[in-house]
Amino acid sequence: MCNDAMPDLRQIEQDILVKNRVDGHELELLHHELYAGGNIDRRKADWLVQLHKRVQQNPAFERLYYRALKDHVLVDGRIDAGEACWLRKTLLTNGKLHDEERTFLHELKGEARQVSPEFEALTEPDSIAATRRWRKRSRDRSWGHAPL
Repeated sequence: MCNDAMPDLRQIEQDILVKNRVDGHELELLHHELYAGGNIDRRKADWLVQLHKRVQQNPAFERLYYRALKDHVLVDGRIDAGEACWLRKTLLTNGKLHDEERTFLHELKGEARQVSPEFEALTEPDSIAATRRWRKRSRDRSWGHAPL
């Protein structure tokens, strides 16, 4: 990412936070800056996630938000363990997925050419149990143990 983009995003963020809403002109500017340079990198995605948590939601911003996250995660068509971990941290609230996040994950799964076992665990209906299995699997791998 070009280092000049983040200051532009910071200015857009300030304008948005004054209104506590992303719409109209700010939505267009946000889209333009997020996609400047082509792909949305992790810094831009993380920034967008934080902005999403801080402002009032509306359908237009929700569409941009999930489209941008999808474009970020699926840049190579695959969802690896690292991306699954990032999605887990980004989307889970108190160990649960809301309907919007669950729908988003199913769309990602449908569009991805390949998904990791960690992502599969994230899409399981019982996300708390899936989180425990995912953590155990990750811990076992880091200690050199084979998963059960």
